[in-house]
Amino acid sequence: MHRLRLLRRWLKYKYMMLIRAEGGASIVAMGFAIGLAVEMFTLPTLGFAFILIFPLCYLLRGNLPAALIGFVVGKVIYIPMIYPNSKVGGWILPKHLSIHLPVVPEWFNHLLLTNLKLIVGGMVDGAILGLIFYFPIKYSLNAYKAKRKDKRKLKNKVEPRSAIE
Repeated sequence: MHRLRLLRRWLKYKYMMLIRAEGGASIVAMGFAIGLAVEMFTLPTLGFAFILIFPLCYLLRGNLPAALIGFVVGKVIYIPMIYPNSKVGGWILPKHLSIHLPVVPEWFNHLLLTNLKLIVGGMVDGAILGLIFYFPIKYSLNAYKAKRKDKRKLKNKVEPRSAIE
């Protein structure tokens, strides 16, 4: 029971650190968007795309913990996104594209083509989802910070003393 309470307290502390991250809401929102976008094409690449989170967070000035949260959220929504990813990949890749490796069976060639569609479609859909999620997260964090600032102003406001005293 004690460990559970400590875990809850630690998670709340980390959440507050994320909400109050240095650099503002745009850095946290960018990190989340990066994690979500990268997850959309990680599964077909057998997890190698996960490595992209680190340099992308550095280059685009995103928050790494927020990127990891976005990555986990992406894992949750990946299954429903398989169909749109495959469709978008099919629209982008040429219709006559086929993979024929002479040594492997035909089903494996078909699997490679399907994964290629998922990767290409996942990159496009991931970028779109990242953009879609960036703005609401940034807005909500800014609203939270403004509300917190107003509360602190009201709390710290000293009432003026009357002249009668």
